[in-house]
Amino acid sequence: MKIGIDKLGFYAPHLYLDMTKLAASRNVDPDKYTIGIGQDKMAVAPITQDAVTLAANAALEILDDRDKEAIDFVIFGTETGVDSSKSAGVYVHELLGLNPYARAIEVKQACYGATAGIQMAKGHIAMNPDSKVLVLGSDIARYGLNTSGEATQGAGAVALLISADPSIMTLEDQSVYFTSDIMDFWRPVYSDKAFADGKLSNEQYMAFFSKVWEQYKAKTGMELSDFAAICYHLPYTKMGYKALKTILGEGSEDVQERLSANYKMSTTYNRNVGNIYTGSLYLSLLSLMEQAEDLAAGSRIGMFSYGSGAVGEFFTGILQPNYQQHLHVDQHARLFASRIEVTVPEYEAIFEETLPTDGTTIELDIDHDPANICLAGVTDDKRQYVNKLN
Repeated sequence: MKIGIDKLGFYAPHLYLDMTKLAASRNVDPDKYTIGIGQDKMAVAPITQDAVTLAANAALEILDDRDKEAIDFVIFGTETGVDSSKSAGVYVHELLGLNPYARAIEVKQACYGATAGIQMAKGHIAMNPDSKVLVLGSDIARYGLNTSGEATQGAGAVALLISADPSIMTLEDQSVYFTSDIMDFWRPVYSDKAFADGKLSNEQYMAFFSKVWEQYKAKTGMELSDFAAICYHLPYTKMGYKALKTILGEGSEDVQERLSANYKMSTTYNRNVGNIYTGSLYLSLLSLMEQAEDLAAGSRIGMFSYGSGAVGEFFTGILQPNYQQHLHVDQHARLFASRIEVTVPEYEAIFEETLPTDGTTIELDIDHDPANICLAGVTDDKRQYVNKLN
């Protein structure tokens, strides 16, 4: 049975910050951001958007009534969940009006959560071929103002509909995964900002990729030439290219040129959104499929998922016939074109605006947020979500 990605959606907030202007404000050479880490714009989430609303908006663009009835499992991967008990998946399930006879859970392992969800979804579909699984990867990356990680912040979500006989990509069964207890990135429950050892995290990202890549080749007998492209988890776009460069020498000049060109295509969206943690790998995959005009059906795409702390996995997918017809290129182009630039002081004010933690009731102005699904406020410590289409 073929199982894989039937639909793939994406959403980012309507606000962004130009990285060259952030650099100027921080007395940093702009090239450090635009070339050194490879980021042009950073999505900025207003207080009316959180991990739940971003995910729900990403899913809203791809699901039809038949999907909503067939979905019997919602798996929400995030490291910026809104409740330590109730899963973010339950909120999204209600906001989208999905089949009530469904499971809805939240999974967490740093940026690896959505990948874990996809692998779980494959097993569910194998046992229930007529069902569909909605996998969500949604996060708001926060390190703090004037911190070393500030330039690698971002916000956004991806939504993947996993099914049998998928329209976009069949996920192959062979994969390699690796776990090791490493403190390269963490966020204690008392903090709304992440802590990171940047040097260690970069080293472990590279080490994990090397381990799973070598093991994958030994396990499958495949070589670099078997891949049309390799997509990476992208906390910033230069990170993935550093990993790709370590293996380019294994291929011919033509293979190296193909993989390098397709890697560049895979970073287009990420360069303009920033780090979205659990969704970053799949935003890279979406960017590749929507930007690379000569990527043929039948192409094998490699994918490296990494979640600090740490878990890594290398797995593969095969693009299906006419997969381009099931993408939303024009819609995503409009999303990017309609975004509004904020100044550095405006970004700082938005960053510092937080919800009350003392039980205070607050009503938020959602009229200035063009998203269909928003956070409208907090009452009695309960978040109040609104789907404007209902």
